[in-house]
Amino acid sequence: MARPPSSEDIRTWCRVCGAEDQAADLIAALRAVEGAFSEWKRLQRSGLRRLQESRGKLYERTRVFRVYEPGIVPGLLQTPEYVRAVLTKVGSFRSSPTGDLDAAVAARIARQHVLRDGDHRFAFLVEESALWVRLGGSEVLAEQLAHLLELIGLPRVSLGVIPSDADRELWPVEGFWMFDQERVSVETVSGWLTITQPGEISQYAAVFEEFAELAAYGAKARRVISNIRNTLV
Repeated sequence: MARPPSSEDIRTWCRVCGAEDQAADLIAALRAVEGAFSEWKRLQRSGLRRLQESRGKLYERTRVFRVYEPGIVPGLLQTPEYVRAVLTKVGSFRSSPTGDLDAAVAARIARQHVLRDGDHRFAFLVEESALWVRLGGSEVLAEQLAHLLELIGLPRVSLGVIPSDADRELWPVEGFWMFDQERVSVETVSGWLTITQPGEISQYAAVFEEFAELAAYGAKARRVISNIRNTLV
């Protein structure tokens, strides 16, 4: 049985072919073949809590987070009751064990300490339409929006809201999380996609920058959020 090429094999072949600039992408593709896509069924086989805890080390070592969400408040910004609504649906939809729901909620909330501790910076972009989605009902959403208004003042957190009436050339895409230049994570209906190829990461970075130009920040973002919240209370 033939063995797959090693990283050194790829570097040597690219050098011989005069294509050394392609080596990084090819090596990343090699490493990603088996680990790029993970089904939720497998990830959540042992329950919801362990999945929440499994990302802890990645969050701790990441210095710059770039997050775009078209339909939901990003996990690091969620309130406990919003988290509970999300994970309850996740568990029922994916037929995952939910006996550890309380522990899973606590684990996701505990991860939020990176917003205030350590050397991390955060850039969140959320479509305005996501802030209208009443996960858990109107009271849960009202509390969640009030929490977002508080987070806008954090020194290392940038929260941009892309207004629904913004003139744009690029439509909303899938939600994605960028962890430094190391990887991009994309949550799909059936699984979790991890992207490590530099060329693909650059494409997500370009999309993020385009969306960032459309977003409202500071006082303008506060007005958008407050206007939505006022319809609930």
